[in-house]
Amino acid sequence: MVDIEALRLLTALADTGSLTAAGRRLGVTQQAASARLRALEGDVGAVLVERSARGSRLTRVGELVEGWGREVMAAADRFDESVGALRERRRGTLRVAASLTVAEHLLPAWVAAWRERDPAAPGVRLDAENSAAVIARVRRGGADLGFIETPDLPTDLRNVVIARDEIVIVVSPSHPWAQRRRLDPAEVAGTALVLRERGSGTRRALEAALDAAGTPLTAAPAAELPSSSAVRTTAATGFAPAAVSALAVSDDLHSGRLVRVEMDGEVITRPVAAVWAGREPEPAASRLLAVIADTLGIG
Repeated sequence: MVDIEALRLLTALADTGSLTAAGRRLGVTQQAASARLRALEGDVGAVLVERSARGSRLTRVGELVEGWGREVMAAADRFDESVGALRERRRGTLRVAASLTVAEHLLPAWVAAWRERDPAAPGVRLDAENSAAVIARVRRGGADLGFIETPDLPTDLRNVVIARDEIVIVVSPSHPWAQRRRLDPAEVAGTALVLRERGSGTRRALEAALDAAGTPLTAAPAAELPSSSAVRTTAATGFAPAAVSALAVSDDLHSGRLVRVEMDGEVITRPVAAVWAGREPEPAASRLLAVIADTLGIG
């Protein structure tokens, strides 16, 4: 049977163009990576990689095997997550995936309120990632309940909007924009901003609002960062303006570490939604959602 880890190495090599970089991505030495690749070529009975001074690239057979390998790895990952789901259910654990903003600024209080109301509530295992990754995890069965912040709610998952978050433009007090009363959307769209990575609800909400204003985001980002904390910290240095969740910068605005600058047009908001697969959420997920609804005064 072909070694799945060898297939992971082959796909990493296809992505990076270097055996050394592929090994580094997987946490193995170049020597171990070379041995793993030779073993895979022996199993397949063909040369999979051509090496040169400029790097490594897949042969035609290598490209075929790499494509099949991605399918095998996806199936293996789904299997692992399904087994994990069975294990977590036997332990009575609720698997939650949440956008980074929700995980950091909202979910802790919700879980605490749930535990206060029901001391026997199951434990919560949290995966914090951007909204696109949360949706993907719920789709493949890797989470019982997801919390996302994006204007594009998935149509193939059940969802309920539980709150709304605002996206704001913030700068350091030393930045020239700190003295401005308002900004034109076209100026924002043409300015290099500190942004979250692609796939985040924050980034998508800003892009959708600027598109609706007829001024699509055209400037390359000054920086693309993986969390709201990193975005606000970078903005506070005066490096560049940032677009970020109002929840994430409330303390910074109150202390004066950051300054909010209003933008003409519609206020940029996005829904905070719970998502799940199937007709109804898991019983434990339903109980958590009921506590959240009571906490926020929904319904």
